[in-house]
Amino acid sequence: MPDALIIGAGPAGLMAAEVLSTSGHSVLVVDQMPSPARKFLMAGRGGLNLTHSEALDPFLRRYGEAQEFLAPMIRAFTPQDLRDWCEGLGQPTFVGSSGRVFPQAMKASPLLRAWLARLSDQGSELRLKTRLSGLEPRPDGFTVTLSDGQGHEEILDARVVLLALGGASWPKLGSDAGWVPLLQDRLALKIKAFRAANCGFLCDWSEHLRDRHAGTPLKRIRLTLGDLSRMGEAVISAQGIEGGVVYALGTAIRQAIESEGVARIGIDLRPDLTVEALARRLEKGPGRQSLGSFLRKAAGLTGAEVALLHEDGTPLPKQADQLAARIKSVPLSLSASYPIDRAISSAGGVCLDELDDTLMTRKVPGLFLAGEMLDWEAPTGGYLLQACMAMGVHAGRSMAARLTRGETLP
Repeated sequence: MPDALIIGAGPAGLMAAEVLSTSGHSVLVVDQMPSPARKFLMAGRGGLNLTHSEALDPFLRRYGEAQEFLAPMIRAFTPQDLRDWCEGLGQPTFVGSSGRVFPQAMKASPLLRAWLARLSDQGSELRLKTRLSGLEPRPDGFTVTLSDGQGHEEILDARVVLLALGGASWPKLGSDAGWVPLLQDRLALKIKAFRAANCGFLCDWSEHLRDRHAGTPLKRIRLTLGDLSRMGEAVISAQGIEGGVVYALGTAIRQAIESEGVARIGIDLRPDLTVEALARRLEKGPGRQSLGSFLRKAAGLTGAEVALLHEDGTPLPKQADQLAARIKSVPLSLSASYPIDRAISSAGGVCLDELDDTLMTRKVPGLFLAGEMLDWEAPTGGYLLQACMAMGVHAGRSMAARLTRGETLP
C-alpha cells in the first residue's frame, strides 16, 4: 500500500506529492480527469500567472478573512520560493508591468511536463480517470474505494490521505464539488455553500449598449463600492460586466447583493484626471458636434464609455462641472453574480475550523485537505495559485512528519 494517497492532481495535490516523495515516502496520486492539472493548464493558456511580486504584507492582505489561516503557509513558501521552484524545473520567470509573475514560456504546459517528470523520477505514481467513492478510517490508516466510472471499483489502503479536490468552478475541468456528500454526510465536516468568485456580475443593460458594445474593454477605470475602490480593466459583456477590476471588488459586490439585493457601484471613466481638470476640458461644450463626438474628443471617452453615461436613463448635465462629476462616477447596479460554472474560482467549501494548523481534519486524524475545496478566496493576480501551492507544500510536510512519527488513529 502507498504511504500517502492524494486525491486530486491539481497544483495543491501535485505539490504535496513532490514534498512527500522527496522525503522518501511512496505516493499515489489519483484524479478523475483523463489528464492532470486541467484547470492549471486552462489558466495558463493566456499566460500563466504564477504569483505576484508585491511585498509580502500587502500580498497577504489580499486574502481578506482567510489571511490569518493562510499567512503561515505562504510565509513558509513565499512567492520567491515559488519562483525558485520554477527555476529548478528549468522554467525561469519574469515580473510583468503589473507586478504579476509569469514563466518566460508564458504557458503552463512546459512547467507541468517538467513537474510530472520530476514526480515520476521520484517514484510518485499518477493514476487518472479514477474517482474517490469511499473513505473509511482505520486505526492504522484508511481503506479507500476508488472507481473508474465504468462500474469497476478498487479497494486499497493508505496510511495518510490528502484530498485536494478543487472547488465548484469550471466543472468541465474537474472542479465539480462532487465530493461534498462524502465529507458532509459520511465524515460530518461542516461545508459552506459554494458561490461564484472571480466572476462577472449581471447588469440589465439597454438593448443599444448590449447589441453595440458587448465584448468591449474598459481600460484604466476605477470601480468604487462604498469605501472600497480599485483601479484596473473590465469588459462589457452581453450579461453584465467582468474583468480584473471587477474581480478585485468581487467579494464586496457579492456581499452587497446578498444583503441588499443589489450592489450599486460607481465607475470612474477618467481616474487620471480630477473633476476640476476634466471640467476645464469640457467648458466649451459640444457646439455643433454631437455630444458623443464631443466627449470622445474632449474627455477621451470611447463609444462604449459614452454609452455607459446614458445607461441610467437620465439626461446628461450640460454644466461642465456636473458632466465631469458624472464621468467620474457613472452609477451601475449589479443584480447577481455570473453562474458558478463561468467563474474562475469559488468561495465556500470546507470550513477552516474543521482543520488544525497542519491542514489535518480534527474529526478524522490522518485525513488532510488543501486547495480550493476549503472556504477561502482571493482575487486573480497570482494569489490563488500561490495559496494552493503553499497549502500543498504545507500538507506534504505535515503528512511526511506524521508518517515519520508513525502516528495512528486513537
